Amino acid sequence: MAMERQQAEGRLLDLLKDAAQEGLINTSQITKGFNRIIDAVDDLSLDIPDARGILQSLISKAASEGWLSASSLKSLSLAPVKQPLEDNATKIFKTKAQFIIQEYFLSGDISEVSSCLESENGNGVAELNAVFVKRLITLAMDRKNREKEMASVLLSSLCFPADDVLNGFVMLIESADDTALDNPVVVEDLAMFLARAVVDEVLAPQHLEEIESQFLGLESIGSKVLRMANSLLKARLSGERILRCWGGAGSSRPGWAVEDVKDKIGKLLEEYDSGGDIREASRCIKELSMPFFHHEVVKKALVTIIEKKNERLWRLLNESFCSGLITSYQMMKGFGRVAETLDDLALDVPDAKKQFVHYVEKAKVAGWLDSSFCFDKSGHDIENGTRP
Repeated sequence: MAMERQQAEGRLLDLLKDAAQEGLINTSQITKGFNRIIDAVDDLSLDIPDARGILQSLISKAASEGWLSASSLKSLSLAPVKQPLEDNATKIFKTKAQFIIQEYFLSGDISEVSSCLESENGNGVAELNAVFVKRLITLAMDRKNREKEMASVLLSSLCFPADDVLNGFVMLIESADDTALDNPVVVEDLAMFLARAVVDEVLAPQHLEEIESQFLGLESIGSKVLRMANSLLKARLSGERILRCWGGAGSSRPGWAVEDVKDKIGKLLEEYDSGGDIREASRCIKELSMPFFHHEVVKKALVTIIEKKNERLWRLLNESFCSGLITSYQMMKGFGRVAETLDDLALDVPDAKKQFVHYVEKAKVAGWLDSSFCFDKSGHDIENGTRP
């Protein structure tokens, strides 16, 4: 409030000072309160442009009056470490994401969500993907098991880059203290969402280690979430139990639909690659009725092309693109997903990266990919299989 109404700053600081001196608020609670504001300063900056500077000033005043130990606070830089997006763009996207998710919980239409995201974040900006993941799970945690299951199914279906999903979970854990005020079981919920993401192969087990490294301390919420998630994953028959955690009940449930579709895609590509008819293969892709998941067709086809050094499946991709069956957005997602697996693919196909560079350029020439498409995690193109 002191940051929003600076004319009241003096009175509010005096109130906190008096409360501290009277013992109504202890040092630990004061420190925790300021740390929570530090954690939320990026969000506050959307409404208060100079939030960092104002907060730094408040900390300095409180420390000079002796009722706050600045050395016990988290680090606060006067400028954000990175600001890849315009604040206003992020704020607008958050509002739209909330509407998209609320509509999805009512309709269950994954295709519509994918279409909306393609419209609002067509370039797949990593920060916006992470924002969407955070908002999706936050809204689901406030609802019943039906919506939690729907959120996990959607997360699996959208196939965001794993790093974006990971960053979304990091943001969720960072804000867990605030979430706990309304949701006392936030640790259990986040642990289950994390475990489910691993079972659904949205995240890999090593991603949990990356998250854990950012939340040290046995009593931190991050550590508690990670311990519980790992415990869930190590339990007997964990995969089956986690898939059913919110009421999923076998292949008739949406949680299993994605795996079924992956199998069907693998079989139709295998059949076409073995000499099948291109029109029949196209018909099978169309009959999947999951246009938001066509990036899986692109990914599997491209991996097969690289592994077998056989371009027969390239003709199917070209036909699918030219007919409008597979959109440029789905092509981009498919190529992006292959880029994420290049290191593993190179273990079996030593020239996988070199081949991938070739096919990316070929796809750009064909108009499948935008000329700005890049695929190295650092954002730089890879040339001839190596980074510049």
